[in-house]
Amino acid sequence: MNFSGKTIWITGASSGIGRAVAIEISKNRAHLILSGRNETALLEVAEKCVQNGSTAETLAFDLGDEVSVNNAVQYILSRKVEIDALYQFGGISQRSFAVETPLYVDRKIFEVNYFGAVTLARAVLPGMINNGGGHIAVTSSIVGKFGFPYRSSYSASKHALHGFFESLQAENANKNIRVSVIIPGRIKTGISVNAIDKHGNQHSKIDDGQNKGMPAEESAKIICRKLKKEKKEILVGGKEIMMVHIRRFLPALYYNLAPKIKPL
Repeated sequence: MNFSGKTIWITGASSGIGRAVAIEISKNRAHLILSGRNETALLEVAEKCVQNGSTAETLAFDLGDEVSVNNAVQYILSRKVEIDALYQFGGISQRSFAVETPLYVDRKIFEVNYFGAVTLARAVLPGMINNGGGHIAVTSSIVGKFGFPYRSSYSASKHALHGFFESLQAENANKNIRVSVIIPGRIKTGISVNAIDKHGNQHSKIDDGQNKGMPAEESAKIICRKLKKEKKEILVGGKEIMMVHIRRFLPALYYNLAPKIKPL
């Protein structure tokens, strides 16, 4: 998709990859709707986007709150905004073993990562179809392709995104609906800081592996280049993304390596 002149709704735009992608896209004179929980941070991103030659507005809401998500959806629908693209980067990670994680933590992770993304996609889909098509992208993870220690529910929520959005693509391919699944590895963002532990509390520290990851700005350039080409899957990261290929082509090696992976 050529971003110029398009209306693009970006979630998770207040920080991390979503923020970096919004700023990168804004160099193309688009109209951006920027969403996230932190209104102050969104306004700062919007200012940068305007400086880059785009127009930008903010719509703050919480992906983990069903009422908040539905209010955002109703606001967009009530304005009859023609959304050309929905790029979803909002999400929450996990730092706890499966055996010690209570169900309410599992549900919280799914509420943010899966149900929030699904609700927004379903909301914009009819309008996209009526307008002749559109592009939907959702952010998974390399652990959406394989299981990983200390990430059981996070990994499961990302696996679920693949199933839903691949099905959405298959159902609507003849209606010019294009779907991309973004699959980051270790990108240097605050995702580990904001991850939740077995009690549902914030992890509050950056993992060593995350801290050495690809800068978000560098990842955004790769992601945007591939979003323009509407790639079905967008892998981005360092050498850790090799695990995706190992899991696919050398499953026995993956099963040997997975228990030995350092999760932090």
